[in-house]
Amino acid sequence: MHKQIYVNLPVKDLARSKDFFEAVGYRFNPQFTNDKGAGLELGDNLYAMLLSEEFARTFTPKTLIDNKTSTGGWVCLSCESREEVDALVAKARAAGGSIPSEPQDYGFMYGHGFEDPDGHHWELVYMSGMPPQE
Repeated sequence: MHKQIYVNLPVKDLARSKDFFEAVGYRFNPQFTNDKGAGLELGDNLYAMLLSEEFARTFTPKTLIDNKTSTGGWVCLSCESREEVDALVAKARAAGGSIPSEPQDYGFMYGHGFEDPDGHHWELVYMSGMPPQE
């Protein structure tokens, strides 16, 4: 099976996006970062490639959507605790991100999220168990 994941996300202002994610507490891999894109390290073998819109257009003939008005998908990341979920959302808010909804508590799973400056939705979840069987 797969050993790594790279989620490619177009961004309008690469420098602004890098500043945002660094303020949230993430790092960038300098080997995969230049003026066209930045390799955002999300965990062991988990990456988001933030690509300038101009560079992103070289990979697809399709129109890039405006993530502030449309949803093409979202990134969901697991966290070690509810506190980590809430701390990351608080850091994103303080860095200028928006919070599209209230936290969701399903008993076995707790989630909350934020939108980055380009409107990409990042959902953070902590799972304390498995869902109940019906």
